[in-house]
Amino acid sequence: MISKKRFKFLLIVLCLLIFSWFYLTLPLQAAPQKTRRPMTVDDALNMIRVGNVLISPDGHWVFFSKSELNWEKNRRDTKYYLISAEDGEEFQYIGREGGSSFQYSPDGKYLSFKRSVDKKSQLFLMRTSGGEAIQATKHKTSVGFYRWSPRSDKIFFIADRPRSPEEEKKYKAGEDVIFVDEGPNGQREGRWKQIWVFDLKTKKETLLLDKELIINELDISPDGKQVLFTARETNRRNDGYKNEIYLLDVTTKKITRLTQNKAPESSPLWAPNGQVFVYLAADDKEWLNRNSKIWLMDPKTRQYELLSANFEGSIRGLFWTPDSQYIYFNGQQGVNTNLFRLHVPSKKIEKITDIQGTLRVTGFSRDRSRYVYIFSDYDTPPDVYTSTVSAFKPIRLTRLNPWVEEEIELATMKLIRWKSVKDFEIEGLLHLPANYKKGTRLPLILHIHGGPAGCFTNSFRASYHIWAGLGYASLSPNVRGSSGYTDHLREGNTVQQGDGIGKGDYWDLMYGVDKVIAEGYVDPNQLGLRGWSYGGILGGWTITQTNRFKAASIGAGVYDWSSEYGMGFNHDVRLWHIGGTPWDNPQAYRAQSAYTYVKNVTTPTLLIHGMKDTTDTEGQSLLFFTALKDIGKAPCRYLRVPREPHGFREPRHQRIRDIEEIKWMQKYVRGIDWTPWERKEDKKKEEDQEKK
Repeated sequence: MISKKRFKFLLIVLCLLIFSWFYLTLPLQAAPQKTRRPMTVDDALNMIRVGNVLISPDGHWVFFSKSELNWEKNRRDTKYYLISAEDGEEFQYIGREGGSSFQYSPDGKYLSFKRSVDKKSQLFLMRTSGGEAIQATKHKTSVGFYRWSPRSDKIFFIADRPRSPEEEKKYKAGEDVIFVDEGPNGQREGRWKQIWVFDLKTKKETLLLDKELIINELDISPDGKQVLFTARETNRRNDGYKNEIYLLDVTTKKITRLTQNKAPESSPLWAPNGQVFVYLAADDKEWLNRNSKIWLMDPKTRQYELLSANFEGSIRGLFWTPDSQYIYFNGQQGVNTNLFRLHVPSKKIEKITDIQGTLRVTGFSRDRSRYVYIFSDYDTPPDVYTSTVSAFKPIRLTRLNPWVEEEIELATMKLIRWKSVKDFEIEGLLHLPANYKKGTRLPLILHIHGGPAGCFTNSFRASYHIWAGLGYASLSPNVRGSSGYTDHLREGNTVQQGDGIGKGDYWDLMYGVDKVIAEGYVDPNQLGLRGWSYGGILGGWTITQTNRFKAASIGAGVYDWSSEYGMGFNHDVRLWHIGGTPWDNPQAYRAQSAYTYVKNVTTPTLLIHGMKDTTDTEGQSLLFFTALKDIGKAPCRYLRVPREPHGFREPRHQRIRDIEEIKWMQKYVRGIDWTPWERKEDKKKEEDQEKK
């Protein structure tokens, strides 16, 4: 006999089995798709940004920072973390005060960084085993570039030469007149640099070098007895191209100049064997507008040789192997960046990674068996990854903005090429809305990059997705003068190899626009352009040469080269892109200035400029705007933005800039009276006030 309890139990089991069978035999239905939404300007501001990525010398830990928007305080706040390179376990590492210029000591026992104390940057040390950060230096001026000694017992650093006590007293009392013959362009006081060394054992700072030099960077020999550094003998701002490499003997404090040419050198790096070093330079004689190359020098004989002659593209970040046989570097070729390895004896270069996107290695373990990198592509926001060197096996350590890939309707991207004047082949990125249907003609935003040696890359840029969400196609050409390609293309907008700025590069833009129109992507009657810095310069030139664009947004540009001479950061103009000076070559300065042809402009133009911009001075936009307003052929507006330098820093200013740019394009490209998105924080405040 079956008991009643057992009978009930069996009955329940039987019912569950019948129900399960019935459910499983039903036709499968797809789970409802989550509706994706267009990206907004606020989405871009809200994205978490990654920086300061380091790997510990033993390869077990990765240090990095997260930068998040603080809308109330109109800034971005940064927090610092350690994450396991093996299992991804993460914890916050440094407190609220944070820092900058983080480095591991070679033995891995310390993490060093700079932090402001009484408005001066000082070095701090934190044991990797735990504990509070301790201030190391108490220098009279701010600590600048610094490097650990290979034995981890000293830190060498660069700092401004201090004023004497009497000079400092007068300066604080208000005697702060800038003597322009002693300062760079009169925009700030010129200060010579010194080299110091801090001893971790004695806690003392010792002066090693005090000459009339502007010193930029340094590296310490494996035995700690010699210091390589780059410097120039003039403090004029536009004389940066006069950098040379010097050698400092730590014991005798004697310096020796190792390079004697008109080409600037950078990034000197000792080989682990201490016999030779490598550095970057575009040429060994003249400063040419070419991609930097890797050179090797014996400091005893000063004999040097070119190692990377067979590499076409941009080189950044050099890392020796312990046996001094190989050098790893980040190489950009076209729109993609990968890791490469150079065999020094044979000069053979091999590609270690081969991916589509931007892979930037930021550090290696001491034995060079593992590296850490930041990766992004057109639809993948930047995150931190690690991999072994022996085989590319990426481990994703962070997922900082998962909502972007999960919620946002991201643009698609394709690489296109076209022929331009003088038989140049130009490459560009074409971004289209996610739901684009072939044959549909869209309004176009033509993006013009800065530099002029900038480059559009296969990396995540929120602006493309914002414009796509609004229904626009985006074309981003890498015109002649762009980095990441051949030296021939890099020099294509110089007077030495071409016609200078505003000539071939202008036609590169026009042929690119013709290409996307001919292929049916773009409505020729709905064209807009935008550019910043050199993009503003070339954009300003473009609207004086053609009326095909319905609207233009140009920022931080130069429109009259003669009036900018001596004011901005324009050494490249004098050397390459126009040639000579306004008094020796006045015709060229006038012929290549957009201001000369301002009467031709009929394009509705939005101008934007930071009032603290010392790269391209703010008066240039006021000059161009005043002319446009007085001529009266085209609607124009000028946004003068307080406190902002060449690149905007304040989030509220960034939002205003981007919103106003969209409003301008919507109005004049498409004839739409567009209403901007409301920020959720602002909307919530309004609702809370209404409740009160």
